[in-house]
Amino acid sequence: MRQLGTLTNIDPATISRIINGKQQPKQNHLQKFAKCLQVPPQLLLDEMYPDSPHINKEKTDMYTSLDTIQQTLQSSNLFDFEYTTTRVKQELENYERYAQTTEGEKRIHESFKSKLEQIDSAGPFIEQLTSMYQQFCTETISNEERAIIGGALLYFILSTDIIPDYLFPIGYLDDAIAVELAKEKLIEVKRRT
Repeated sequence: MRQLGTLTNIDPATISRIINGKQQPKQNHLQKFAKCLQVPPQLLLDEMYPDSPHINKEKTDMYTSLDTIQQTLQSSNLFDFEYTTTRVKQELENYERYAQTTEGEKRIHESFKSKLEQIDSAGPFIEQLTSMYQQFCTETISNEERAIIGGALLYFILSTDIIPDYLFPIGYLDDAIAVELAKEKLIEVKRRT
């Protein structure tokens, strides 16, 4: 918080209240966050006020600037990519086991589409998730592949993220990491077979 406060010239206590939902960010806060994260301020404004009548907002892919955000966070030491990736791997292993249960499978089928509607986004990353869900629903994949895909889908669906989703725009970074890790694991499984 202190480092972000220094970079944005916003009091760390104010940042903490904003992150914890105890205070709404003002427009100047969003502009400072956008400058620090090197994203367009309109992106943050649209995300904070999606129903504002003055905003002519098209659906955008929340992951469009993922690489930029990741690089910015790493270079400013606000984000430990390796630590986060390790934590995501640990969570994915738990979710893979859960995906193999009747309850986990039911959760995926009941919650995936509503989660997509909730985030109201489009683009390549959402297409990847949708493709993974379609694969999960087929009978032609192995149990190991189903567990890997199910783990990534559960990570996306459930709210026990390493980085909370409400911390826009970085909140979905760990979800993207989870999907990339699952894709790498699937490639490894296919190589073995």
